[in-house]
Amino acid sequence: MFTTRPEVAGTFGAAASTHWIASSVAMAVLERGGNAFDAGAAAGFTLQIVEPHLNGPLGDCPIIIHDAKTNTQHVICGQGPAPAGLTIEKVKGELGLDMIPGTGLLAAMVPGAFDAWMVMLRDHGTWKPRQILEFAIEYAARGAHYVPRVIATIESVRPLFEQEWRTSAELWLRDGGPKPGQLWTNPTLANVYARVVAEAEAAGPDRVAQIDAARRAWYQGFVAEAIDRFCRETSWLDSSGSRHGGVLTAQDMANWSAGKEAPLAYDYKGYTVLKCGPWSQGPAFLQTLAILDGIDLAGMDPEGADFVHHVIEAQKLAFADREAYYGDPDFAEVPMQTLLSADYNAERRKLIGEKASMELRPGTIPGYVAKVDHNAADRAELLSKAAGTGEPTVARMGVSSGDTCHVDVIDRWGNMVSATPSGGWLQSSPVIPELGCALGSRGQMFWLDAEHPNGLKPNKRPRTTLSPSMALKDGKAWMAFGTPGGEQQDQWSPIMFLRMVNHGLNIQQAIDIPSFHTEHWPSSFWPRVAKPGKAVIEGRFKSEVAEALRARGHKLEVGGDWSEGRLSGARLEDDGQIFAGANPRGMQGYAVAR
Repeated sequence: MFTTRPEVAGTFGAAASTHWIASSVAMAVLERGGNAFDAGAAAGFTLQIVEPHLNGPLGDCPIIIHDAKTNTQHVICGQGPAPAGLTIEKVKGELGLDMIPGTGLLAAMVPGAFDAWMVMLRDHGTWKPRQILEFAIEYAARGAHYVPRVIATIESVRPLFEQEWRTSAELWLRDGGPKPGQLWTNPTLANVYARVVAEAEAAGPDRVAQIDAARRAWYQGFVAEAIDRFCRETSWLDSSGSRHGGVLTAQDMANWSAGKEAPLAYDYKGYTVLKCGPWSQGPAFLQTLAILDGIDLAGMDPEGADFVHHVIEAQKLAFADREAYYGDPDFAEVPMQTLLSADYNAERRKLIGEKASMELRPGTIPGYVAKVDHNAADRAELLSKAAGTGEPTVARMGVSSGDTCHVDVIDRWGNMVSATPSGGWLQSSPVIPELGCALGSRGQMFWLDAEHPNGLKPNKRPRTTLSPSMALKDGKAWMAFGTPGGEQQDQWSPIMFLRMVNHGLNIQQAIDIPSFHTEHWPSSFWPRVAKPGKAVIEGRFKSEVAEALRARGHKLEVGGDWSEGRLSGARLEDDGQIFAGANPRGMQGYAVAR
């Protein structure tokens, strides 16, 4: 089949990401003797500079790793929790809001990305902070080329920055803002990372001591202090239409560190897929596999209506369970064993019919109450009419949205990293002047319902959409992969995996082949809308596929020819060959290997 570029191959190492510079940085680290964990961290910090509209230093980052020495896999949770002072009573009672805003300071969680990268580096890497951060420092200080989407994002929020978020205007609109073909610097952020390196090295020559000193500088030192002041002393317009300050404090920062836990797993046709726990949407990938396990996908055309229909209908059921039952397991009892069991999913499978479902149908589990929002579709219609555009996230001052990045690395020793950094977008909240970056807004994913598994509570993790993936083959670490895309992350990733396993596609083929998604269930993002039955397919699908899907009742939208997914992946085969591929959509994702 046609591919936009070859699936790259090597034996020394490979890296794939959503930006060519991050992939090149990861490969440079491998070439200089670093391992996959060193390379992943260096690439991750670099992504903050080259894709600032998709992630930032004060964002989030869940990571799945394979440690070849111990032959074990771990999740490093870079999803920070809610501040101690952020409660349902405060948001609903004191502030009179029925939803946490999608932008601004009120939605800020403890920023988890920095500690996640540093914990991975400390426990599994070999390099020191200076070596890891020098790439990001250089790009921030000397400048990086911005792809058109960065510039377009800044232009889309120019009125907001000029009229309301003045600290953001001072950084992102100086000298008119970034321009095509020119370098753009962030000297403030370069100085922040240079100071972190200096404080790390003041701890002495020991690598671990330096990493822990860097973590203290971030979570107990000057970074935490700047965040505390900004949240206490300022208030800004957000998507609620009002101005609010932040609740996040230096004490919240000091009380948290990135944890390590075992991934959840599901076996499918000789492969084992690994995902983060139910504090993420990751288990929906596993549930999709469990529902589809009894269906002959291999006998279907991977670009045919049967395949699209069955995958979408399975995902509707899996995500309905996400809505009903997922939440931070430190605060909510999540029936994960049942949700991944054969008997439960055999019953769920029976609900897939010839026609598209228009219902949100979580399963029934004895002892649990399935709590789902049935107002999301009405909210979508009302907001659409109010905006007058059909797209409720753009028509009001204070409203903006963002996306995500992804990076995969495999080294010559067989170590693997799959990481999905996001949040802290340049358009998520006003820039903190001393730091040159913004806080994230992941708190918008909480429900303001104390009885809901994903209901807001202090020190609780919001159920994030961020969702790296890893797969084993016959029990051996095989592939690291993932994608940006919010709700679509655990739609596009399983579609890629299913086509590889059932139809023999390689990584690049599975990325390039036309893809699809549904918007059937409530979105995790403000204003939490749903569009029951809506399915979106790329324009490269044959017209008869679109006709067949409409005949089955799907509310079909045909998107652009290259509009679905920003996937990347790298895999290791038994003969020692390492293969990788990356997304051509957007013209910035690349894979490299040697």
